[in-house]
Amino acid sequence: MAMIRTPLRPLARVLDARAKGENPDAIERENIRKRHEDMQDRSRARAEGRLLVLGAFFFCAFAVVGVRMGMLATSEAQEPLASAPGATIAMQRADIVDREGRILATNLETYSVYAQPPLMVDPVAAAEGLVKVFPDLDKDRLVKDFTGKRKFLWIKKRISPEQKQAAHDIGDPGILFGPREMRLYPNGQLAAHVLGGAGFGREGVSAAEVIGVAGVEKQFDGYLRDPSNGAKPLRLSLDLTVQAAVEQVLFGGMKIMNAKGASAVLMNAHTGEVISAASLPSFDPNDRPRPPTSGFDPSDSPLFNRYVQGVYELGSVFKIFTAAQAVNLGLVNSGTIIDTSGPMRIGRFPIGEFQGKNYGKLSVADVIVKSSNRGTGRLALQIGAKRQQDFLGRLGMFEPTPFEIVEAAGGQPLKPKKWGELSTVTISYGHGLSTSPMHLAAGYAAIANGGRYVSPTILKQKGPQYGPRVMSENAASQAQQMLRKVVTSGTASFGEVPGYEVAGKTGTADKPKPRGGYYEDKVIATFASLFPASDPQYVLIVTLDEPSIVAYGEKRRTAGWTAVPVAAELIGRVAPLLGLRPRLEHDEGAAITLTSN
Repeated sequence: MAMIRTPLRPLARVLDARAKGENPDAIERENIRKRHEDMQDRSRARAEGRLLVLGAFFFCAFAVVGVRMGMLATSEAQEPLASAPGATIAMQRADIVDREGRILATNLETYSVYAQPPLMVDPVAAAEGLVKVFPDLDKDRLVKDFTGKRKFLWIKKRISPEQKQAAHDIGDPGILFGPREMRLYPNGQLAAHVLGGAGFGREGVSAAEVIGVAGVEKQFDGYLRDPSNGAKPLRLSLDLTVQAAVEQVLFGGMKIMNAKGASAVLMNAHTGEVISAASLPSFDPNDRPRPPTSGFDPSDSPLFNRYVQGVYELGSVFKIFTAAQAVNLGLVNSGTIIDTSGPMRIGRFPIGEFQGKNYGKLSVADVIVKSSNRGTGRLALQIGAKRQQDFLGRLGMFEPTPFEIVEAAGGQPLKPKKWGELSTVTISYGHGLSTSPMHLAAGYAAIANGGRYVSPTILKQKGPQYGPRVMSENAASQAQQMLRKVVTSGTASFGEVPGYEVAGKTGTADKPKPRGGYYEDKVIATFASLFPASDPQYVLIVTLDEPSIVAYGEKRRTAGWTAVPVAAELIGRVAPLLGLRPRLEHDEGAAITLTSN
């Protein structure tokens, strides 16, 4: 609406004033005065409106600041990193269970303790009280932090209920507690190398991110942390009772045989499930030790996983692969005679037998029973380097095993750069190619299940998981019979277990020096077995690192004296746990006989 302006000299009023003899200029001055008053009134009203809006704005701003300050004053302190945008911490982590659903790893609610020095009443007394509760703390350092410029510091990120109560009883308002979820391994050291362990990632005073640092905890970290799984546990192929028995027997065997370390792999030959995997010495994943500093042999650390990271020449356990391939190619059968007489040379390198023996002419089966290097080498020469490489490659001997723990990727086999005639011969009896016990388990599983490769797995399977065929059923069957004969009349005679037919092969390999060459008094002793021999279901690999035992007045290091007895004790303990019923042979002199009704 347009504003109507009043004329300063209205004509009617001017004429009227002149008629009365008044001065018309007074009318103009009066109208100017009124116009100025109206303008001042409008300016004042506009200014008052602006001040009102500005006052309302400042009121709202101070109200928001006041509310925010009140919230901060009544809330727990937060570390800047943990309170950054988008840094929501997911606390829940799925359980890990064995094949029967028994807990291997779970979560435990506990507390952390932290300090806010500005809130402290008596920093020195608070420091003294905390040192009494946590003796590993440095009192002088705490006093310096509490009386300095720090606004926040961690005291302990994981404490027990008793420690929480004791710290609470100090009574200082600057000592505060936050909830914490930690990973708990209720079985202690059991299956430590499989589980690996977990630690804290991003942390705040009210939550901490639990992340896997090794083993299946790291391999399946994404699954275990994924809330869309509905906290569904990760089910492993391990059997907790079998694992406990294996670790107990293996530990005793390692001590009796004076070994530096030991490992055992028990694998289902048809499904690929690893029922038990043990590496000694071990550790407690609840208190995982730090990795060793540089300059030490990795195998000196309890963190070293011997059954996947322990890559060594495993010796004569490889001879059965050579015999099985030769049978598979139709070159020989188990009864074919092989001349193992010496001398045998490849170029300028002589091929000898253990302790300089000369076995003469042997059947292929007896080459395995006697563990003849020359016999196996002559079979390998018939096979040839190309076909040997192809066969071992199909058994998975050239790549890290697909076993689902992060350490398995580090178990890269070592093969010769030039695979000539000499390598063909030495690899036929387990020298010149370095693999892990897990590789060996997969290879023996192919023999046990009738000739098909089975990939080792730590996850529970619903049935057989056969891969490609690597040898014929006939070759696998003859290899099984040869291995059985090694136990009944060969180098593994201590491996016989009453009621359970055991088949297997020994292997004793000189341990390599870090800078080349081999130790004369240090060996890796291995016994690779399958049972029951009449219908093989399981493969067991036992390896001892630097064993030595005195028997019959002589120091013994070979697998037949060290690894074999340990494996036999293991089989006797775990076979009933696996549901295998002992096969009792009929005794002619039995007091009770079965008769017809």
